Amino acid sequence: MTKTIGEIARENPSSVRVFEKHGIDFCCGGKIPLAEACQLRGIAPEDLQAELDRAASGRPDSGRDWSEARLALLIDHIVGTHHVYLKSELPRIQTWLDKVRKAHGAAHGEMLNPLSLIFADLRAELESHLAKEEMILFPLIKRMETGDRSPAHCGSVNNPIRVMEHEHDNAGRALEAMREITRNYTVPPDACNTFRALFHGLAEIEADLHQHIHLENNILFPRAAELERVAA
Repeated sequence: MTKTIGEIARENPSSVRVFEKHGIDFCCGGKIPLAEACQLRGIAPEDLQAELDRAASGRPDSGRDWSEARLALLIDHIVGTHHVYLKSELPRIQTWLDKVRKAHGAAHGEMLNPLSLIFADLRAELESHLAKEEMILFPLIKRMETGDRSPAHCGSVNNPIRVMEHEHDNAGRALEAMREITRNYTVPPDACNTFRALFHGLAEIEADLHQHIHLENNILFPRAAELERVAA
């Protein structure tokens, strides 16, 4: 029970589904021990451990284990899967949100107005975040993995990593706020199909970001920092 949530998620990818089931944050909040996470969620530690053990037994079918993959391959996966997804979905969600506010703002403005503000901030920061990763941090990590020791303009790789982790924390808080405002994305009785699509889309973005941030916070960033430490 002394391992952190992030360490467990890194070592056993199948654990992610268990953590999601119980609402345990394995990405931004992954630095707390398993026992503490259980206490916060009111879960018996032995019960959760049993679920994790069962999930681990089916590990071959749970998805790729990125903990040993080349960092360049992991980066390409993050960009090709999660970055491409966000670049497509964020504008789509914005269009739906604008339509729903126009149609339902009078009846549900107390929910839709703050939701719109939070989403706008989240979108702006995420779009900037993706660009910084693709233009600065990811190329640096790829160069490091090839043995290129030329100095980086940002100094240590830990400097941009700290910025990215801070922005991950901001995204995590925004996701929590949106889920609270929408009562876990529960559509009102008078919701139209676009309203339903909006809430479904926001929930999908949340799930994708959890996996995205997990791959970076718990796998890519620690391995990149270790690569730099060993080379020093």
